[in-house]
Parts: sequence; C-alpha cells; structure tokens
Amino acid sequence: MKIQSDIQRKIKLNSSSHTKKVGVMLSLLFMGLGQLYHKQIVKGILFITLEIYLIVFWTLPFRWAMWGLTTLGDTPLTRKGFDVVQGDHSIFLMIEGIIFLILFLLFVWLYCLNILDAYKVGKLRDQGIDANSFKQTALYVWEKGFPYLLLTPSILFTAFLTILPLLFGALIAFTNYSGPNHLPPKSLVNWVGIQTFTDLFQLSMWSHTFYGVFSWTVIWAILSTVTTFFLGLFFAILINRKGIRFKRFWRGIFILPWAIPAFVTILIMRNLFNGEFGPLNQYLQAIGLHAIPWLSDPVWAKITLVTVNMWIGFPFWMVLMSGVMTSIDKEIYEAADVDGATPLQRFWKITMPLIMFSTAPLFIMSFAGNFNNFNIIYLLTQGKPVNDTYSYAGSTDILISWIYKMTLEQNQFAMASVVSILIFIVIAALSVWNFRKTKAFKEEDLMS
Repeated sequence: MKIQSDIQRKIKLNSSSHTKKVGVMLSLLFMGLGQLYHKQIVKGILFITLEIYLIVFWTLPFRWAMWGLTTLGDTPLTRKGFDVVQGDHSIFLMIEGIIFLILFLLFVWLYCLNILDAYKVGKLRDQGIDANSFKQTALYVWEKGFPYLLLTPSILFTAFLTILPLLFGALIAFTNYSGPNHLPPKSLVNWVGIQTFTDLFQLSMWSHTFYGVFSWTVIWAILSTVTTFFLGLFFAILINRKGIRFKRFWRGIFILPWAIPAFVTILIMRNLFNGEFGPLNQYLQAIGLHAIPWLSDPVWAKITLVTVNMWIGFPFWMVLMSGVMTSIDKEIYEAADVDGATPLQRFWKITMPLIMFSTAPLFIMSFAGNFNNFNIIYLLTQGKPVNDTYSYAGSTDILISWIYKMTLEQNQFAMASVVSILIFIVIAALSVWNFRKTKAFKEEDLMS
C-alpha cells in the first residue's frame, strides 16, 4: 500500500509540475487569473475587479496625463477682444503627469506582486500542498504582514510628499520654465533637454556667477565647519583640564549661544555689526579707530559670516567632545605617562584620534549642512554686498541662497533647478566618499 501511495503521489506531482508556470502566465495575462487557476476564488476576483476598474475608469485620464507630461500643452492663453481664453497650463500638466506616473508605477508593483503570488502558490501545489483559502490568506497577512500593512500609508505619503516634489524639481531643469517669456498660464513651457545645463557652463552671464558662488560655497562650508569644530575642541580641552573648577557652570555658560534660537542670535548680530549705527563701530570710533564695513565690504562680510557662525556653532562641538573626552579610559593616559609621553603627544596620539573616531560622521554631516546653510546667509547679509558681475547673486550668496533669489525673486525656475541638481550631486558624492573613508563606518577594531 505504501509503495502504491508513493507511486500515486509521484504521478500527481508529475502531472502538476507545470502548475506554477501556468499560474504565472495567466497572472501575467490578466491580474487574478492565476489565482482563479489555483482555486483562490475570492483573491482572484479582487485582483480582476481592481484591474477592470483601472482599465475602465483610469485609462483615458492616464492617457491625458501622459500627453500633458510629454507635450506640456499646445494651446497658449489667447485674447479675443476683452475676453481671455485660457490655454494649457504647462506646470499643472507636468504635476498631473507625474502623479499618474507614480500611480502607474504603484500599479506595476502590485501587478508584479500578483504574478509573484501566483508563482509561490503554484510552487506549493507542485509540491503537493493545497493552496490557502481566502480566510487562511487573510489570517496569514494579518499575522505575518501586519508590519507591512502599517508601512503602506508611509509608502504612499513618501511617494506623493517626497518623490513627487523631487521629480518635479528635477524635471523643471529640462524645461525653459523662466521669466519673462515662459511663465504659465500666459505662455507655455517647453522641454529643452540639457540646454539649461549647457547655458549654465557656457553662457558668461551664468557661468561666471556659478563658478564664483560655487567657489565661495565650498570655502564657506570648509571654514564654517573647521572653525566651529576646533573652537569647540579648544573649549572642551580647557574645561576638562585638571584644576578647572565649576566645570558644569562653564559648560552651562558656553552652551547658551547654542540654546538661544539661531535666528534671534543672527538678527542681534546683524545689528551689532551694522556699519552705520552698530555698537562695534561706535566703540572703534570712540577710541579713535576707523569704522569697519562689516557687512558692506565683500571680504569683511565673509569674515563676519564665519565669525557669527563660530559663535552659534561651537557650543555643540564643545558639549559633544566633552562627552567623548570624559568617556576615554584613564588607564590609557596613565600608560602613556609611564611611557614618558608629553601632554602634546598624549593629545595627538590618544585624545585626537578617539575624538575624530567618534565625531567624524557628525563632522561630515556638519559640512553638508553648512554647504546649504541658508539661514545665516540670508538673515545676516541677504547675500550682499551687491556684485555687479553676478546674475541675481551677491558677494556672500552661496548656492542655496542664489537658488532662493532665482526662484522667488527672479522667476528663473529652470536654472535654479539645474543648480539644485548640481548641489545634490556634489553633496551626495562627497558624503558617500567621506563616509566610506571614515573608520567609524568600518567593521574594524578601534585599537587595530
């Protein structure tokens, strides 16, 4: 009897060896057919109903959205006497097309899940295991897929609140969306390919401004990061020295600049460094010195920016490094003393490597943050003083503040989008390269 049952089971398996292939082909042909083939009636009907609904009610809107995304419209606004005939709004068409494109990609993802489900059920049937009923499937999804059910709203919100703006901002770079000739609804916007990228590097009015602003942005990011880092390190070393009393008091005093909202500090500093009625210049003149053009001279304005940023940023590094230094094992320093190491050698061979190991990731993140530090630039100098050789930028503008001026003040949306893409490329490349070189991100022993 056992031999006969084994033979029957082998015959059954051989006869159903193509079950998964048939199910996959049917699900590929139309959603739900593979599930019906595997006798999962309710699941199959749900899939079929969904695809029929999408085909019936969403085919024409999808075709219209894709037409709008590819053409950006073909009918501009016209005037007939005193009547205004509205035309196509290129930006609305682009946004609508992106929304439908994201929805289509979500549908493709669901279609792939339908095919994968048919494959898995068919594979189980090929092994002689019956397919789950709808009740069993629902129970399995509830028990095993509950985390995914909770993550689904997050996926949808991410798709439309993050991916949609990113795609829209990137696609604008490949259009001529700019004033005064290509601003909807008065005029249409057209796809121009990489022409805007070419103009940024070849047209003198754009290239000169870009190279100047970009070079200052890099210098600013380096100076603002390095100065706050080492100033914080300096105060952390002073406070943690032996013999210093009331360490908590000094930490509390020095952390106040960081505790106060940055925009309040910046506005106060703006008045403090004012060239006409600022108290600094009044004190200088009172002792017989000349007033300094803190914010009206390009060089002095950049020095002022770095100085104010040091005041705002160093407390963070001071507190962070104080915590790192207090966590260093004292036996390491005692061993160094026994070996005859000087205080300077202990600092460079023990303290500094351990601090860099712990703070290097934050150091890199600080560089990226300062690269896009819009607040201090706009609130303190607004990119001024004016630079006559620049297009829509001042002497202290960095790339992000230049983008702000091009979008909200000059309607140069396409060029602003190009610069945004370049910022992303630079920051992403530098961050990835630095993170890969940082020992804190490598699986190796600290003392190796």
